[in-house]
Amino acid sequence: MKSTALKVLSAAAALMLAMSANAAPTLVQDVRVFDGERVHERRSVLFDQGVIVDADFRGPAPSGARVVDGAGRTLMPGLIDAHTHAFRFHELPLLFGVTTQVDMFTEVGMMKKAKQEMAQGGNQRHADLFSAGTLVTGPNGHGTQFGVAIPTITGPEQAQAFVDARIAEGSDFIKIVVEGGHGFKPLDMATAKAVIDAAHRRGKLAVVHIGNEADARAVLEAGADGLVHLFPGESGDADGLARLAASRGAFVIPTFAVLESMAAHRGDDLLANPDFAALLDKDAQAPLKARYGSKARPALLAAPKAVTAALARAGVPVLAGTDAGNPGTQYGISMHRELAALVEAGLTPVQALAAATSAPAKAFRLGQRGRIAKAYKADLLLVEGNPAADIRATRRIVEVWKDGESAKGLVEEQRRKVAQARQAEGKRLALPADGRISLFSEKRLASPFGMGWGPSTDSFAGGKSSVKLAVQPALPDGQVPLAIEAKVEPGLPFAWAGVAFMPGSQPMQSVDLSGVKSLRFKARGDGGTYQVIAMSQGVQIPGAKSFTAGPEWKEVTLPFSELKGIDPAAVTMLEFNAGPQPGDYRFEIADVRLLEH
Repeated sequence: MKSTALKVLSAAAALMLAMSANAAPTLVQDVRVFDGERVHERRSVLFDQGVIVDADFRGPAPSGARVVDGAGRTLMPGLIDAHTHAFRFHELPLLFGVTTQVDMFTEVGMMKKAKQEMAQGGNQRHADLFSAGTLVTGPNGHGTQFGVAIPTITGPEQAQAFVDARIAEGSDFIKIVVEGGHGFKPLDMATAKAVIDAAHRRGKLAVVHIGNEADARAVLEAGADGLVHLFPGESGDADGLARLAASRGAFVIPTFAVLESMAAHRGDDLLANPDFAALLDKDAQAPLKARYGSKARPALLAAPKAVTAALARAGVPVLAGTDAGNPGTQYGISMHRELAALVEAGLTPVQALAAATSAPAKAFRLGQRGRIAKAYKADLLLVEGNPAADIRATRRIVEVWKDGESAKGLVEEQRRKVAQARQAEGKRLALPADGRISLFSEKRLASPFGMGWGPSTDSFAGGKSSVKLAVQPALPDGQVPLAIEAKVEPGLPFAWAGVAFMPGSQPMQSVDLSGVKSLRFKARGDGGTYQVIAMSQGVQIPGAKSFTAGPEWKEVTLPFSELKGIDPAAVTMLEFNAGPQPGDYRFEIADVRLLEH
């Protein structure tokens, strides 16, 4: 106990010392400088009180200044990720040099809290946040599937009131979704144009999420200020699209990180960098390792690459954005892949660096950031080598400053946390001798470990399905069945209702079930087909296996390996569900076991 307390106190003291060291001015001396637009081979940069005092300082270091050796290194503005969804992992971006996030959809309360911290000058531990708040979509449109209840729009006549409501909530700009497919209802172009016009009447940018080239052209014609994605597949006329964007004065955020995820492509392994891997625990690594696509389809990247190259030739501002928050991405770290992907698509390294600094600052009107110039924010990134020649040099991070304060203490704090977490990782959950996880009774739907059992419906994703759970009389072998009466409502492409088991001690906490070889249970019901669903940390698409519940009790054994796509070492939930077809369902389960044979 005493040793642990001393370690905690030592860690806190180290963090305070690291942060208090910035009370004095800081001089980065004799360093290569990328100022947001161009490279200066040898300069010294002085900053103090959160701002850059002199971007080309000459003479002896001021009294009391901290002097940082810049030889062989490059100082650049802190990175700006122009497309994120900042729902979680708020501690990560800064550790990887991302000092500002442009968020395209997040929870309004969280957005307000971030804005308050920024306004009070107390945001040195996190990247600054500029946000669209709630996106603009229609009923059952893309953006309604994330379990967050949001307002939707149904026609052009609602546009101005809808935009005004978003501005009142604190939205810095307006983001519109124009995409169908995957069971989503697309927003019609008349409504999209009305929202663009409404935003412009209030002096706000209107940016658009599109899914194909035709919609990209249509929204640019309608006056969109920017495209926040490019589209997968082939491009019919990349140069023509680039000329249209140029003529409209629009900018484009390709978001290669998430498009590569859709194509099940891994451009390079960021976790192969030991300094990066040491900052991400298992839960934080899981999204980065995941992919939307299950089979590699490199052809999906043809259009993004061709259009990005055409945009660069046409002089259209290209911004670096990762769409972090989605499978295949992670906050902060994915910017380093995005930069490399932009270079692979045809940008020069200097253009790619500008795409992550001065270009998004200018496009989104973010004020005095994204440049190394007098009176600009001292959000800075120091790296070994020359990223203007080798873009991967951005990964050799020496130090990050946020509002003039070094993040070294935060980095060391995170390393310690991850190291401690890894000591606890890799420990398989000890299952009960008989493997039984269903301990149903009138008092409680219990289990020998975890949070136990409870109802599960698509209300999390905005659906209206419902379920009733009822304990039944014990079977001859003493096992108590659970009846699941489900009403699956239309409206979602993957509607469901059923019962869920959470193996962790907290909601959606991952548990190592890699020792489980099979799931065995008894089932009976109305003759319908049901599904066993398994979810794991960082994997958005669950593993699923069907079973039939007939009028007589039947024992079902499913090899755990048949729940494809999940990580057995990071299971967050097991479910027994009805759906997705609308209707009334009834089935029972009993004697549910996880077996190691």
